[in-house]
Amino acid sequence: MADPFVAEIRIFAFNFPPRGWAFCSGQLLPLSQNTALFSLLGTTYGGNGKTNFGLPNIEGRALMQAGQGPGLSLRDLGEELGVASVSLIEAQLPAHRHTVNVGATPANLAAPALDRVASRTSGGFGYQTNTSGNLAAMSPSALAPLGGSLPHNNYMPSLVMNFCIALQGVFPPRS
Repeated sequence: MADPFVAEIRIFAFNFPPRGWAFCSGQLLPLSQNTALFSLLGTTYGGNGKTNFGLPNIEGRALMQAGQGPGLSLRDLGEELGVASVSLIEAQLPAHRHTVNVGATPANLAAPALDRVASRTSGGFGYQTNTSGNLAAMSPSALAPLGGSLPHNNYMPSLVMNFCIALQGVFPPRS
């Protein structure tokens, strides 16, 4: 790799870090063997700052620029945002209806199979207008809630690549 800056991060399409590079997977490095890199990163990504320090962990993450854009919150270097999975509660769901679709042909079964939709009666409606009698409860599984309060995956579409950080190279000058 042609003279990278120390702490420079690049994306590689192969499954190993080149010589002088390390995966950005949050591992701790000994400070005594990586003083130049530590002088740039410090303990921003972990470590105790006396014997070791951490590399950034970019596994399964989207990258974001540090700072504050117009109308946005301030984001510090190394700050982690977001979550991998989310459980929605009823108040977070948009207003919606559960409609029951009916067929256009007359019903001819007293108890249709579970994979059938309701159909209109011969010469009538797909529902009963007289609520005084002969009503049957709809199966609880017909409009059963789904999800069971389990979290859903919150990852955006992605392409897997390896982010690596230069452990050695040219020390970047300050401007």
